[in-house]
Amino acid sequence: MADGGEDDEVPGRVKDTLCKRRVKEIMCQPCLSKDKKIVADKFCSTCNEFQCIDCSGVHNVLAIFTSHKLLNANVAHVIRCDQHQKVLDYFCEDENKLCCRTCAIVDHRACKSIAEVEKITGEITSSSSNLDDILQEAKYNAEDIARDIITSKDQLVQDVQEIQAKIREMRDDVMSMFDELEVAIVKRAKTLQEETLDNLEKKKLQIEKYLHKVTAYLETVQSIFKTGTPTQKFIAEQRMDNEVNFVCRNVNEECQNFQTMTISFDFDEQLNLPPKSITDFVPGQLTLKYHPREIVNAVNQVMTLTPGSSIELKKTGDDFEQPFYSGIDFLSDGRIVAVDNNNKKLIVYNEKLEKVGSYQLSYHPLSVVAVSEDEVAITSGRECIIDFLRVSKVNEIRSSRKYNVTTKYDSICLNHNSQFVVGTFDYQIPVEIISLAGEPYVFSINFPKKAYTEDTSTCTYIQNSDKVVLTDRNEHTVYIYDVKTNTRVVVKDKPIKEPCGVAVGPSDTILICSNGTDSIVELSQTGQILSSHKIGMIFPSKICVSRDKSILVVTNSCLGNMKMQKFSEVIIVNSRGRSVRHTQFTLEGENNR
Repeated sequence: MADGGEDDEVPGRVKDTLCKRRVKEIMCQPCLSKDKKIVADKFCSTCNEFQCIDCSGVHNVLAIFTSHKLLNANVAHVIRCDQHQKVLDYFCEDENKLCCRTCAIVDHRACKSIAEVEKITGEITSSSSNLDDILQEAKYNAEDIARDIITSKDQLVQDVQEIQAKIREMRDDVMSMFDELEVAIVKRAKTLQEETLDNLEKKKLQIEKYLHKVTAYLETVQSIFKTGTPTQKFIAEQRMDNEVNFVCRNVNEECQNFQTMTISFDFDEQLNLPPKSITDFVPGQLTLKYHPREIVNAVNQVMTLTPGSSIELKKTGDDFEQPFYSGIDFLSDGRIVAVDNNNKKLIVYNEKLEKVGSYQLSYHPLSVVAVSEDEVAITSGRECIIDFLRVSKVNEIRSSRKYNVTTKYDSICLNHNSQFVVGTFDYQIPVEIISLAGEPYVFSINFPKKAYTEDTSTCTYIQNSDKVVLTDRNEHTVYIYDVKTNTRVVVKDKPIKEPCGVAVGPSDTILICSNGTDSIVELSQTGQILSSHKIGMIFPSKICVSRDKSILVVTNSCLGNMKMQKFSEVIIVNSRGRSVRHTQFTLEGENNR
């Protein structure tokens, strides 16, 4: 069983040989011949032996030794062959590999181009390298994270104490109820604190390992470029490049992803007094908040939206009013289904945004979701129903079945159990779970008791992480509920104004139609605003994303200027040459009609 020592190997990780050799102490060879164990400080490349400070001092006294080259002991590890312990005198250009004399004869006999290192290095006058800059940046970032983790741990403890104090203040008014409330909330808060502290401790141990490696590499690089020869500098660059880039990339990724955390307790305005039991409700909501770190010189990751074509939604011969698409979704084959609330229609578009099918409904539809390859479910704003329709491959549409429900639904989507997650209106619970047959299920989230009116709230569900996203248009707020922990993240910031449509985007980010800023806002699941972009459309209202997360469609709610736009995702290479995903989209479809 592994004991967690330095020699433990993790699958998929590059073996850190340079760092291990650096940590291992090397004894002075002359002293060992006298049965003395003294750590070596220097290495004489002419004598080819490690020496302590006293033994190497003879090089500064006797003239015969003045031509010898002395290096720091740690530098000697870099310029010598691991296998044969000889100086790396040659460079195989065929295999792009350093080698000693023995390697050149044994392993590179068939290679055609083997050059002496001294002949290809030339004069290197620089006392620093790109490795030094990269390591310095990684060292600063690692130290920042280590400090932030300590601060975050202290803040978490302080937050829980403040929650307890807040509950005690509230208890003065309703003592009997808040005695029990204190026990319940503090228990949940401490459980969340313990889980979060455990995760932070694991991250702290990992970042300390990276910090240890970065510090060792940095010491070696600084030493060899200060005292080494041009040949030794070239060898160091070649030997350490891959391993340094690997550990620095890990540190940079930790910097990009790390967020400090706090816990808060928000008291709901509506309070249910006894005789109801405290177990029937909790008059407040625990919230785990994530605060992204400000990273200096972070890798550039700019998300842009490229303007392109769109189609105008105009009144046609069989329409009574100007079209308004209150719901849109993708079928599995890339076709788009939309419900026209004003004209009571289900409309089908192909991948080129050409209308290929239409079906007249008897009610005003509100939202639509693709249930299977050829079936969609529609909700109504005036009737408590879920209506199922079949859409064939040749765009023939027919009614399948219809279920009566007890609530009106403003939005509808599927969860991982093939159930509907629906956003309600004119009902005190904002989100519910409904089976495909219209039967309600109990949700494990303690939603605040708030009744939304029509078109003021929308929800969606993130299947991979079991989270519910809820928008509050009037409060300019987005809530992200974690079903597993019954906690939430509250997002309220300037880019989000009158949030309407919401969808799960690429990499399970959250895409929000910010109606009041004419923008699409991208959020992380921890509530961080990743980007916000104008899309050349007034009042964006509804948004949907294809099954493979590569295409999205947006419609708006601007009378007289109704549009539908289609975007496709692209991949960008960042400033350091590593391929990263940017949520940049280019418009597809036909020209304006």
